[in-house]
Amino acid sequence: MFGWRGRIGLIVPSSNTTMEMELHSFLPEGVSLHTSRMPLKSITDEELFKMNSYAIEAASLLADAGVEVIAFGCSSGSFIGGQDFEKELEMKIEEEVNIETFTTSTAVLEALDVLDAQSLLIVTPYSDEINQKEKEFLEGNGFEVLDIKGLNLTDNLEIGKLEPYVVYRLAKAMFAGDADAIFISCTNLRTFEIIEKLERDLGVPVITSNQATLWMALRQIDVRDQLPLGKLLREY
Repeated sequence: MFGWRGRIGLIVPSSNTTMEMELHSFLPEGVSLHTSRMPLKSITDEELFKMNSYAIEAASLLADAGVEVIAFGCSSGSFIGGQDFEKELEMKIEEEVNIETFTTSTAVLEALDVLDAQSLLIVTPYSDEINQKEKEFLEGNGFEVLDIKGLNLTDNLEIGKLEPYVVYRLAKAMFAGDADAIFISCTNLRTFEIIEKLERDLGVPVITSNQATLWMALRQIDVRDQLPLGKLLREY
């Protein structure tokens, strides 16, 4: 039986081509991943709110697979409504399907707390408008955003085509030695290949949307394998 140690349910935007691939590549033995999708092509306020209206339907389909936890795998979709938006989204899904649910934004907040990271540099593929929403979300949750830079992309398929070195170079160019951690936001952005390299080269923890989501999902099903995905998954 697949998933004999635990079954993770994942909800992603329909245009996400990265998150499933990254999570599958690092799943511990005996853990299975089962995915449902919500329609999204462009990362804009209007499209993100519209996408979220399909979250409960997507979660209901995952419930049929007997998953033990559901991860809402979209960074911008889970912070777009402000400080407590991700908690409200989790509650709505849990009430409908009776399965523990968390969003990528919740996972990131938990990961930053565990690493005792207060001052952050943030790298995203987003537009300035979406970056401002993310900055407000993180500051509303008690973090200091020293700087946030994006690539001004709204086409989610284009984001999925970016090579990891693009993110590596942007993060390295931003770093000035005064941040507690670097956060790389977006579940459609490839990051797993560069997390360890950035941590070695810059000397601070690196949190990414997909890494934090995988970390929290494994914790929720009580699987504690150490994985080579930065300090978060090696030590916590």
